[in-house]
Amino acid sequence: MNAFLQRPRVADLCFAVFGRPLHPELFDVLAVRQVERDGYRLSVSITRTGHVIYWRHKELFVTEVADASQPISESRRLLSHKLRGERSATVRLGQGFTYQMSFQVEILAPEIFLHVHDEILADGKRRGLLHNFQPNHRLAIAPLGHIAAETRPGCLLLSSFHTFPEENTVVKTQSLIEQRP
Repeated sequence: MNAFLQRPRVADLCFAVFGRPLHPELFDVLAVRQVERDGYRLSVSITRTGHVIYWRHKELFVTEVADASQPISESRRLLSHKLRGERSATVRLGQGFTYQMSFQVEILAPEIFLHVHDEILADGKRRGLLHNFQPNHRLAIAPLGHIAAETRPGCLLLSSFHTFPEENTVVKTQSLIEQRP
């Protein structure tokens, strides 16, 4: 299979948040879903290596990227971390909005990884956006990308799961955008 279509190692991934939109051409988008609600616009994309989430409310922007490290201008970058271990952060956006994120990279025993992988696949078939990648060979487990959004007035919760079967690794992210009066 073409190396371009292979997923990179988890160690090569980065989580970054920007207070501006990014050019969609920067990412290899495989699946996308868009939602408008409560005065905001949300676009969720699964990429070859992770995801890109765009959120806009009036003149406020949040672009969350969990993807392979690549040269992106640091202009209005709110945070950036290599996807390793666990991390959480909170950013005040203005107009009473806050953005909270957390991620966790879990390396699992093969039998536990397979069980978690199957749970993510089942959940992805019921809700959210799911992309089932092509495996590296016909007997391999196919990597998954799954993003689910839960909305309530003044609150948006996003959860993502990305599996990397060759490393028995699951990358989990959660993001919360909420408006407080």
